[in-house]
Amino acid sequence: MTRLFSTETFDTACRIEVQQSSDHFHAHVDLEGDVEIQPGDQVLVHGDPIMVAFGESVVLHRHATVKRAGVLRRAWTRFAGHFEMAELYEVSFTPGRI
Repeated sequence: MTRLFSTETFDTACRIEVQQSSDHFHAHVDLEGDVEIQPGDQVLVHGDPIMVAFGESVVLHRHATVKRAGVLRRAWTRFAGHFEMAELYEVSFTPGRI
């Protein structure tokens, strides 16, 4: 019963890669170890905001706090995710009406 609402929290090191160019615009966080993130889990990366100028890329090493979701939050996140995905199906890139 306690797993329904309780959450596990732990700290881990992470690697952050940020790139901003005409070909790539992304930010990736890789957690050290065998940490698997599941629906409803939260990851908080500690440190100052990262600013990257156009045409540059940065790789940083920081600490992150991972907060595991309880059983109810995990189930709710999976359920609600199906509706969020359905919104993507309604997007059309055609130039006009069919």
